[in-house]
Amino acid sequence: VKCWVCVSSLVRSISPGLTFHTAAAPMMGATVEQFEQAKNKLSTLKKDPGNEVKLKIYALFKQATQGPCNTPKPGMLDFVNKVKWDAWKSLGSIPQDEARQQYCDLVSSLEQAEGGSVAAAPAAGAAVYDTLEVTTEDGITTIKLNRPDKKNAITTEMYDHIIAALESAAKDDSVLTVVTGAGDFYCSGNDLSNFTKIPEGGVEEMASRAGDLLRKYVRAYIDFPKPLVAVVNGPAVGVSVTVMGLFDLVYATERATFHTPFSQLGQSAEGCSSYTFPKIMGAAKANEMLLFNKKLTATQACELGLVTEVFPDSSFQSEVWTRLKEYAKLPPNSLALSKQLIRSVEKERLYAVNDAEVERLKERWLSDECMNAIMGFFQAKSKL
Repeated sequence: VKCWVCVSSLVRSISPGLTFHTAAAPMMGATVEQFEQAKNKLSTLKKDPGNEVKLKIYALFKQATQGPCNTPKPGMLDFVNKVKWDAWKSLGSIPQDEARQQYCDLVSSLEQAEGGSVAAAPAAGAAVYDTLEVTTEDGITTIKLNRPDKKNAITTEMYDHIIAALESAAKDDSVLTVVTGAGDFYCSGNDLSNFTKIPEGGVEEMASRAGDLLRKYVRAYIDFPKPLVAVVNGPAVGVSVTVMGLFDLVYATERATFHTPFSQLGQSAEGCSSYTFPKIMGAAKANEMLLFNKKLTATQACELGLVTEVFPDSSFQSEVWTRLKEYAKLPPNSLALSKQLIRSVEKERLYAVNDAEVERLKERWLSDECMNAIMGFFQAKSKL
């Protein structure tokens, strides 16, 4: 992630008509109400503005809500939070009302760059997440993984955001919930930089925290009370694949692939896949994926029962969303109660499988095999 140097020039490089106030520009501060409206508009933008602009948005948000940066600088290995901290710190002593104004102006410029066209609006009172785009329209709540520059790899923060988004969607007025990805990837799995954030308690504490978070994350899928649909818009890796056994429908574009390279990374299966995959596709084929890292094409995944249906890439979005909008017209209580009835038969079994997988993974994360595999990944990446 590159740090932004001159935000004005960076934004103009995305769109010639895109402008916003700099710190030196005299302005009246935006009201809290205007700031909240800008927050809501931000989550409806269709285009990803890029890392530099998102860093500026993040920094202005922190300055507007908390004032000048007052938190300790993250450690050198905490790459993501260090860049975010630098962006916030660079705003110096800009007053909160002025930061609100700059935030509003930037969001307005991004909106204008899209020709005033925005996507579905978030539900009233919906949370806005740094790593997700959550919208509700036509009876469908959509949770879009929104780190396209990182192939939607899931950070620790993102796990928390997805859990919160699922919990919110479970209680809203939507009929069904969709999970999809921004950009060309559905999700590249766990962001391995999570392993570089070692707490004071050392790797044992890291493994314990990660295990607790993963257990809660998978349980959010097990407990989800409404129909849950994966709209797989591109390659899917790791945990994004394993939890698909807990979805009710999985629709994939023909260019999607499904890969679970756990043994390659010195790790083991999660997402209840050690139970759901053999049940769905048979033990032999599940072993090829979970033990021997076999990558499936969308067609292969469909033939094995992991994917419900595969669509041509050129018509994927239009065909899938037309169908989902029709499904969302079905009686919501009937759908939810029927889904819960199906899940209730094996919910306790899924809880037990989730617990066992997490305990095994906590051991794996502390193993030499896993540590060496992660180190090898970063060494190979540094040579690119």
